[in-house]
Amino acid sequence: MIDLFYMQELPVAVMGLGKSGLATARALRDSGAEVRVWDDNPASRAAAEAEGFAVVDLATADLSDLTTIVWSPGIPHTFPKPHPVAQRARALGIELICDIELLGRAERDCAFIGITGTNGKSTTTTLVGHILAAAGRKAAVGGNLGTPVLTFDPIGSGNTCVLEMSSYQLELTHSITFDIAVLLNITPDHLARHGGMDGYIAAKKLIFHRQTWPRTAVIGVDDEHCRTIHADLVAAGDQRIWPISARGPVAGGVYAADGWLVDDTDGEAARVVELSALPTLLGAHNWQNAAAAFATCKAAGLPVPAIVAAMATFPGLAHRQQLVGTLDGVRFVNDSKATNADATEKALATFDPIYWILGGQAKDTGLNGLEGYMGRVRHAFLIGEAQEQFAAWLDAQGVGYTRCGTLDVATAKAAGMALAERLEGSCVLLSPACASWDQFANFEKRGDAFAAYVAGIIDAHGNTGDGTSGGVA
Repeated sequence: MIDLFYMQELPVAVMGLGKSGLATARALRDSGAEVRVWDDNPASRAAAEAEGFAVVDLATADLSDLTTIVWSPGIPHTFPKPHPVAQRARALGIELICDIELLGRAERDCAFIGITGTNGKSTTTTLVGHILAAAGRKAAVGGNLGTPVLTFDPIGSGNTCVLEMSSYQLELTHSITFDIAVLLNITPDHLARHGGMDGYIAAKKLIFHRQTWPRTAVIGVDDEHCRTIHADLVAAGDQRIWPISARGPVAGGVYAADGWLVDDTDGEAARVVELSALPTLLGAHNWQNAAAAFATCKAAGLPVPAIVAAMATFPGLAHRQQLVGTLDGVRFVNDSKATNADATEKALATFDPIYWILGGQAKDTGLNGLEGYMGRVRHAFLIGEAQEQFAAWLDAQGVGYTRCGTLDVATAKAAGMALAERLEGSCVLLSPACASWDQFANFEKRGDAFAAYVAGIIDAHGNTGDGTSGGVA
C-alpha cells in the first residue's frame, strides 16, 4: 500500500466510498491521518463504519479544520449540478482531489505514464503494462482501469506507474506531470458532466498539463478534435510529440499501413510488425491502440524487438472483443465494455456476419453513427431498457431483430440462429452500446454473465464437430 506519510496527523475527508474510496480511506488511516468519510448510500456508509471509520455527513458537519477532501471522480462536482458537499468545500477554500493526486504527491520519484481517450484507453493501458513487464521493467498499472492506485506497493525511483485516466480523474489530479502522456481519441461522451463538448475536450487536454522537453506527448490524429489539439501542441513546441494513426502514414509518428505497424519516429518509416500477427489486437481501433502502446514503450526507452515480442503475447482485455468460446465455427465475443455507440462501432467493423446482442441503459447518442455497419448484421437481439428505442432505430435501417428482454434469452436465441445458419466467419457479438445498470451492477458483471451463458451452450452441445475448440477461450 502507498505510504501517504505527508498526511500524518492531518484531518482529511473522503467523499464516496466505492472501491477506490475505501482504499483511499484505508491508506490515509494507515499513514496516520485523521480520516472522516461519507457516502450518500447508506450501505456504503455501513460498510465503512464496520471497518471502524468515522462516518460524518460532510453536507452538515463542521469542515473548518479541513484543507482536503478526497473526492470520488464519479460524483458531480461542477456539471450538471455540483454536489452540495462540493459547493460547501469550495466556499471554504477546501481542495477537491482524487486518489491519483494523493499518489502523485507520495511518489514523486517514479516515472508516470498517463493514458486517456474516449475509447481504447483500457486496452492501451493494459498493453503498455504488459510490454513493460515482459521487458523486465517494474510497473504499477491501474487508475480508471479498476485497480485503486493507493493499493499499489511503493513504486520508487527508476520504476514506472502506468495510469488509465478518465476525464473525471484528470480534473481532480493537479500535481502529476506525465513523462509520457497519451491521448487516443475524442468523441462525444460524458457531455452533461463537463457542461458540453468544449468542457469534455478541455478535460482530456489536461493529460498534457505542464509537459516540457524531454517529456513525450503521444496523440491520435484520426479525429478532428485530436488533430486540433495536435496542431496546438506542435505550435507550442513544449514537448516531444509523436502522432499515431490507424488510417495511414503520419510523419514522425507510428501508424498502421498496408497491414503493418510502421515506426517513423526516427524518420525511417520502418515496418516493425505485421498486424495480423497480433491476434488479440484485431480491427482498426486496436491498430490505434497498438500504435499508441508501441510509441509509449519506445519513448520509455524499450528496444523495438522487445516491444514487438511482447505485443505478440498480449492476452487481450477482458470484456473488450474478448473471445469467450467457439462452437461449430461460430465465435462468441464478449464486448460488454462497449457502453456507447462509438465503442460498439469498433466491434461491428471487425466481424462479419454478426448476430448482434445489444441494449441496456442507452446513452444520449443512442446508436447514431452505426448505420454504415448494418450490412454486417445478420440479426439483432435486443435487451434492457433501450429495447423499444433500438427496435425503432433498427426498423429504420431495415435490420431484422428479436426482442429478448434479458441477456440469457438473447444469448440462447443468437446462438441458435448462428448455429442453424452456419455462415462462414459468423460471430455472436455482445456489444451493447449501452450502460449495464438497468440489469447488471457493471459491464464486468454483464460480460461475465454472457461468458457463463456461452459456456453452458457449449457444454450442452459437447464436441464442436469441426475440430475447433468446444471450450471457453
